[in-house]
Amino acid sequence: MPEIRSITYFTDVFADDHRTPMARGGSFLSAARHALEKAGLIVQSLRLATQPFPQHLFPRGPASMARTVQQLHDLSRAFGVDYLSLGPINPEDDPDYFYSLAEVIIHMPNMFASAAIADKDRGIDLATLYRAAEVISFLADATSDGMKNLFFTAAANCPPWSPFFPVAYHGGGTHAFALAVQAADLANTIFAAANTPEDARKNLTAAINAYTLQVVPVAKQIAEEHGVEFKGLDFSLAPYPVDDKSLGGALEKLGPAFGGHGLVASASIVMNAIEAADFPSIGFSGLMLPILEDSILGRRVVEDRLGMNDLLLLSAVCGTGLDCIPLPGEITNDQLYAILLDVAALALRLDKPLTARLMPFPGKMAGDIVEFSFEYFTRSKILPAPPYTIDKTRPLGKAEGKFRISPR
Repeated sequence: MPEIRSITYFTDVFADDHRTPMARGGSFLSAARHALEKAGLIVQSLRLATQPFPQHLFPRGPASMARTVQQLHDLSRAFGVDYLSLGPINPEDDPDYFYSLAEVIIHMPNMFASAAIADKDRGIDLATLYRAAEVISFLADATSDGMKNLFFTAAANCPPWSPFFPVAYHGGGTHAFALAVQAADLANTIFAAANTPEDARKNLTAAINAYTLQVVPVAKQIAEEHGVEFKGLDFSLAPYPVDDKSLGGALEKLGPAFGGHGLVASASIVMNAIEAADFPSIGFSGLMLPILEDSILGRRVVEDRLGMNDLLLLSAVCGTGLDCIPLPGEITNDQLYAILLDVAALALRLDKPLTARLMPFPGKMAGDIVEFSFEYFTRSKILPAPPYTIDKTRPLGKAEGKFRISPR
């Protein structure tokens, strides 16, 4: 049975009034949860996302960020919000925000943010890409467990109103909400019983339609009663780290296995099934393949059957990019930059949203096993860093300037 991983409320927050939008958001989220649960739906968390945070929120610039974010954090707790997203830093913002943001993430629990490394209007800003790599390195070394990168992602071509964190942000205008769905178990059940690829696709579409027919009328009623725009559902087949809720396991139930060929076909079937369903869609609405959040994916990495290039290949037809990728603590900024460059280019060339949530673990080397007490993470293994770095004397290696990539 799918679950609503998050009800995400989107609002502008201004420097002269933090309390009003936070109070309004907390009240709405509580009412929305009550209505959805009354309809028999499971809700895991309540989340709030602001506009891209350098806009309107810090009139005195990066120096005022820590105090203001502390106030937002305290208000979110007071009004029952589980998680808060500050939205992205954009290339035109003061570069010092990157370092202020890293400090905020270190010291504020349950606070998420992102860096916009590429979009159709701006193209790819190489300096922003490199600063994002520096933030990843800084966060990795900030704590002994290396877990702070859970709260930060590099976002490529990601529009507003996606309810999944860390990429969520408000695009302006009236306050709004969207629902993030956790539904990998749905694909597991259906694919295990399928006899043909067409059975798998049609039956998954039918199951998605059946679930969204329960959810959407309730969401629209909530929107009408509270005067909050309903943006839609992100029906991504997000996993949970047990085998029957593994998206990796669901893909393998179609036949192809990680470590071999054929998974692009499996992933394409899933994407077609989601796209054929009839519901108001927002965000990724695709496959989520986070290594550390999926028990089968974590296991396939341990077995040397899944690597970063495999995930990039799958991102070409589905998915959210590189999510929760365990990397060596000694990985360099240049190596991280090269990974982000591929994600940014893929997002623009294919005109799709992709993210990179890269997680170097201090003291860990490629091949080391990692285990967690964190409920949402599974046992896995550290993937190797890219074996070669970009020549820093050449155009893409200088980490300066901008360029555009047109979609095909």
